Amino acid sequence: MADECFGHPRLAAIYDPLDPDRSDLDAYVRMAEEFGARRVLDIGCGTGVFALLLADRGIEVVGVDPAEASIEVAEGKPGSERVRWICGDVSALPPLRVDLATMTANVAQAIVDPKIWQETLRRAYESLRPGGRLVFETRDPARRAWEEWNRKDSYRVKEIPGVGAVESWVEVTDVSWPLVTFRWTYVFAADGQVLTSDSTLRFRERNEVESQLLAQGYVVDGVRDAPDRPGREFVFVAQRPEAG
Repeated sequence: MADECFGHPRLAAIYDPLDPDRSDLDAYVRMAEEFGARRVLDIGCGTGVFALLLADRGIEVVGVDPAEASIEVAEGKPGSERVRWICGDVSALPPLRVDLATMTANVAQAIVDPKIWQETLRRAYESLRPGGRLVFETRDPARRAWEEWNRKDSYRVKEIPGVGAVESWVEVTDVSWPLVTFRWTYVFAADGQVLTSDSTLRFRERNEVESQLLAQGYVVDGVRDAPDRPGREFVFVAQRPEAG
């Protein structure tokens, strides 16, 4: 099930305007270029920002996401016809042979069920050509990022064209390690509607993720830093072996 911020039509429509700075994706674009990727699978593509960045560069992209409302937003963007959009999780994927599979932002951590996580790694492996790579990020648990998720630090009011002013803030509602649950609240000034979206993330240690990748047949190429969040993220680069 998709969180309401991705699955509710009114919230999906304001997701990009509320978070317009997607410089976090620059590193993924550079890696696609570094690896010479011509075909990319974007797992958890959301509203399609990254998929469309790649498509603009002539890369063939398949974007998959379980949130129908987010997929509809993606399909309404200029150039969206160049991307193959699939509404569902990785079990909905057709046979693929991509050069690169990605999970940007919170996607990897939002897959909290261990069995679904293992299935995601497995299906991504099957979708890669031999020698293809999987790249994704996850927060370093030692940095305790959730301690900064509070109303005082996150409250903002954004004027969105065609929508009006929207207040938003986030608050942690539960920490049951390794799971952290938080709630975003949105208030629409136009009609006073209040919507909330609850999300849960699983925090994984570096050695835990490396072991999980190896168990699925990957070779871990390396663990990089996130350029825009130095010291806060693990960016895993895993490869399907040439002979695999």
